Amino acid sequence: MSQAETAVAGAGRAPSPLWTFGILRSELTTTLRRWRTLALLGVLAAVPVLIGIAVRIETGDGSSPGPGGGGGGPAFLSQVTNNGLFLVFAALAVTLPVFLPMAVGVVAGDSVAGEANAGTLRYLLVAPAGRTRLLLTKYASVLVFCLVATLVVALSALAVGALLFPVGEVTTISGTRIGFGEGLLRAGLIAVVVAASLIGFAAVGLFVSTLTGSGIAAMAATVGLLITVQIVDGIPQLSAVHPYLFPHYWMSYADLLRDPVYWDELVKNLGLQGLYAAVFGSAAWARFTAKDITA
Repeated sequence: MSQAETAVAGAGRAPSPLWTFGILRSELTTTLRRWRTLALLGVLAAVPVLIGIAVRIETGDGSSPGPGGGGGGPAFLSQVTNNGLFLVFAALAVTLPVFLPMAVGVVAGDSVAGEANAGTLRYLLVAPAGRTRLLLTKYASVLVFCLVATLVVALSALAVGALLFPVGEVTTISGTRIGFGEGLLRAGLIAVVVAASLIGFAAVGLFVSTLTGSGIAAMAATVGLLITVQIVDGIPQLSAVHPYLFPHYWMSYADLLRDPVYWDELVKNLGLQGLYAAVFGSAAWARFTAKDITA
């Protein structure tokens, strides 16, 4: 049953937690089964494979990865040959600035505008839950996609790292060594933090999606905004605004590999994401509840 059919079937009944779960499940199923979503997840899964193969080929003669064997390149890349678990951290470092948020931007931008463009949004609003619950369901499905996309990168990197390189004790950024089990636990925690780092941008994408009835326009605007903010965050002369930009603390997840863990920037990152989620989530609600739905 499609989400529009689920909504119509629920018309005439008082909204209940079971109904809410039903429309959320329908939304998640619809989102994760789209060919576009599967293609995005496929690209994300392929990134760690390409990184792992490239490092394996480059280090086949015993040299260190990076230009000139000097260990350059993305963070953690020079550690991959010693421990395949570091491929998880390297893959997240590569995908977080661009690939992961772009995938989230596509899904978030299409969440409301795509329904309007397809002519199914008004059928969803026939249900008694109202616009607020529908918008929350849309946002929840985008957040689930953030977690799924991050886990796809992490699990792909873990599998490739274990296949191509040795695994064992992990040397932290602080120089101490922790067991493989604890390293694996920290890798899982890092994946969750990376997914949480995208909740602010997901709210921005949801807000943009309420501004237009064209899914393509919403996706393009969301991704364009991401690129613009990334450029601003990279200009030293604009350093005064950097701490207020949603991607500024994204790479703070690396502090989870310190011993002890350095929490300052991690807390700033999660606090900033919560602020963006509150501000742009409220803006999306204000726009969506007042919007004249004709499609």
